[in-house]
Amino acid sequence: MLYLTTASTLRLPVATLDSGASENVNFQESQVRRLFDYLSETVPQLLRDPVGRFAYPSVSPSLPGREYSASLWDWDTLWSCRGLLAYADARPDGDFRSKLLEHCKGSLRNFFEHQDASGRVPILMTDANADLLHSTGSNIPTHANQAKPVFAQLAWLIAGKGGGIDWFSPLWDHLLRFYEAWERNNLARCGLFVWGDDVAIGNDNDPTTFGRPFFSSANLLLNCLFYADLVDASQIARKLNRADDANRLSAKAMALADRIRTLCWDPRDRFFYTVDVQCTDHRAELIPQIKPGMPMRWQTVPLRLQTFTGFLPMWCGIATEQQARQLVETNYLADERLRCNAGIRTLSKLESMYSLDFSSNPSNWLGPVWIISNYFAWSALNRYGYQREADQLAARTLALLSDDLERHGSMNEYYHPDTGAALSHKGFMDWNLLVLEMIAPRKQA
Repeated sequence: MLYLTTASTLRLPVATLDSGASENVNFQESQVRRLFDYLSETVPQLLRDPVGRFAYPSVSPSLPGREYSASLWDWDTLWSCRGLLAYADARPDGDFRSKLLEHCKGSLRNFFEHQDASGRVPILMTDANADLLHSTGSNIPTHANQAKPVFAQLAWLIAGKGGGIDWFSPLWDHLLRFYEAWERNNLARCGLFVWGDDVAIGNDNDPTTFGRPFFSSANLLLNCLFYADLVDASQIARKLNRADDANRLSAKAMALADRIRTLCWDPRDRFFYTVDVQCTDHRAELIPQIKPGMPMRWQTVPLRLQTFTGFLPMWCGIATEQQARQLVETNYLADERLRCNAGIRTLSKLESMYSLDFSSNPSNWLGPVWIISNYFAWSALNRYGYQREADQLAARTLALLSDDLERHGSMNEYYHPDTGAALSHKGFMDWNLLVLEMIAPRKQA
């Protein structure tokens, strides 16, 4: 039996922005039931016992035997756990929740189990290889990336879902050393974090980072994740009675928020952009005999390519109300550059790189819809009061996944933005589970 508000009473907005459309219709019971029937069979299969290099129980992003099923990815783990905990909220089972919380904790412990002496943490682990992408160790290239800053967010999520926070106390210093490694290697002089290279950056072939020079891209995804992690780390520190750490981390978060808000906002396009940090005044080196004139006051240049990451400063709450309003009205409501039948395009269809081809390595973020991009935009719209638009996006996401289940018997990794056709990796679960948070009944104030 589904633990949801009776399907016939759930409210679901229409999946259109036509001005003449009614704002709300009922959820289709068949969509909700199809989703939960599938999840009731598959979700338990994502809880993985300790095996090989995984010393602790963990969560898998895919069904057994499918692509990624033997993997543990950094940011995927956060979203998988968030989606699974939303499932636990919808279908209360004390034994399942307790087991799930231990697997979420174990996933985080597995990452720190393989942290190196410098504080770096692997991006990708498998049961046979604790650092498949060579993120750690003394012989790694200086430009190599390490895990994304998501671990405090995962720990705080677990705490908020009933898992407590004292279990994280032995890992606290590991988290601080992880941050220090990021600051030591990847903090640009402008105050934003940069990727070392373009390996496993999350949105793999994002043209603002993919194929560009080492240490040049202050990617919005990286910086907004870092801000959110610092905020949650400061909360954890207070719970662990580490007031000095809490104050220091909070100050770092506020400073990073200011840098994102001022350096990544483009008032002309009314959009947040990833920025290039390769801005250096070479006059003293190239023309030392000539007296310098006007100073070079800028340290970054916007990379004016519109991707879904433009919504992330809204997702994490650092955009001003005016910035949010201008972004939504100019770049979301006005046309279908980003908005589409299946949700949010990962890259504007007006960019020259726009492509809906299948790609596995790197995976394709040049236009296809990923549920995580829908989730970020949905969260952003909700946070800034665009409830109707957020509900419509939730409706499209539910319909997309329900149709995939009906047609193919499973969910996939990414989708065609206009037709909703599945484009890759049958059996993928991961952040697709975030649809449960998007359609959950709202708590009454």
